Amino acid sequence: MRVLIIGGGAAGMTAASRVKAMRPDWEVIVFEETNFVSHAPCGIPYVIEGISRADHLMYYPPEFFRKERGIDVRTNAKVLEVGEGFLRVRENGRESRYEWDKLLIATGALPKLPNVKGIDLDGIVTIRHPANAEKLKRKVDEAKKVVIIGAGYLGVEMAEAVSALGKKVTVIEFLDQPLPNLDREIAEIVKSEMEKKVDLRLGERLEAFEGKDRVETVVTNKNSYECDLAIVATGVRPNVELAKMLGCKIGETGAIWVDDRMQTSVENVYSAGDCAETRHLVTGKRVWIPLAPAANKMGYVAGVNISGGNLEFPGVLGTQLTKFFDLEIGSTGLNERMAKAEGFRVKSTLIRAKTRVHYYPGGKDIVLKVVADEDGRILGAQAVGSDVAMRINVFSVIIQAGFKTKDVFFSDLAYAPPLTPIWDPIIVSARTLKF
Repeated sequence: MRVLIIGGGAAGMTAASRVKAMRPDWEVIVFEETNFVSHAPCGIPYVIEGISRADHLMYYPPEFFRKERGIDVRTNAKVLEVGEGFLRVRENGRESRYEWDKLLIATGALPKLPNVKGIDLDGIVTIRHPANAEKLKRKVDEAKKVVIIGAGYLGVEMAEAVSALGKKVTVIEFLDQPLPNLDREIAEIVKSEMEKKVDLRLGERLEAFEGKDRVETVVTNKNSYECDLAIVATGVRPNVELAKMLGCKIGETGAIWVDDRMQTSVENVYSAGDCAETRHLVTGKRVWIPLAPAANKMGYVAGVNISGGNLEFPGVLGTQLTKFFDLEIGSTGLNERMAKAEGFRVKSTLIRAKTRVHYYPGGKDIVLKVVADEDGRILGAQAVGSDVAMRINVFSVIIQAGFKTKDVFFSDLAYAPPLTPIWDPIIVSARTLKF
């Protein structure tokens, strides 16, 4: 049995490893367009900032998978064509044809590019792949004035990275707040912190890039900004071209449609990771939320089912974390605006607390917003400040388990004066939402 996998990122390599673990006698070949596999694109901003190196963004190098797991990893291998039972691949300048019995499409996502004048000028870059991280870092190091287009998670992280290097940074966002998945009360705190470090321009629409041979000015509907480098961080789109070529159904989100076993509409063809859609655990609707933890799990599920097992991927909440310097930022589930749009009768609470008891030194601020329906079922949570990750992760489990406010209030959370307050903000939120 031959299994071919297109894409050597999180989903592809997790699936390949699972297939070889369950079916060691099967042939598994992975085709990766770059020389990086099992990579961590979320780490690119920290390479730019100088915290890490690009080669550290591989969890394991290709040779590890070849020697330790028996996976035939082909790097610098671009898949040109997908047909029924075959692939056509260009490797090191030569084209080859490979037949497959089962296929996994794990082609990830690609940066969205705005359709504006001057987009092809030199000095305009996107954040795409760890293989390009060192080249991008050199460009940032050489620049003095940097404009970042977009204030989503990647834009915020890049704003920190570039600002930390002492560059003059302008961030342009079309919406009237950074991080659009946050409710305004939380986003305002992020906004205030960003304004201390960068020139944050909200409510401005990108209209053009200008310059002779390279970008010199970014033009919006309200102003123009000089720059040596422009970083476009306006989101990503699912990479579905090969799936379309094979006739796979594309879902309502624009990503590849898969069932709960990660099988596409084409027999013996699976898809996982940032190119595939799934279901939202609160709304039950089809969603496309490209995040690394889900990509790894989707790859695992695909690998099990390709191997003849039976495992279902339940869906996602879109749990996310980031930071801007010392401000941690996180969310899970639905914010209040989303919940109302879905038809829920919503109640919410905003908690301002310290991360330690009042008498123990080192306590820091945390602001927590929790959203519930009229019956007390928790729908979502957002937090900014310190020790955010632990609280958002607890809330992701709370939401997935279907807990109501009473369940949350009586959760037996740990307490120690050097680590937590006696009334943790999680518990306080349930008390104020009432039950």
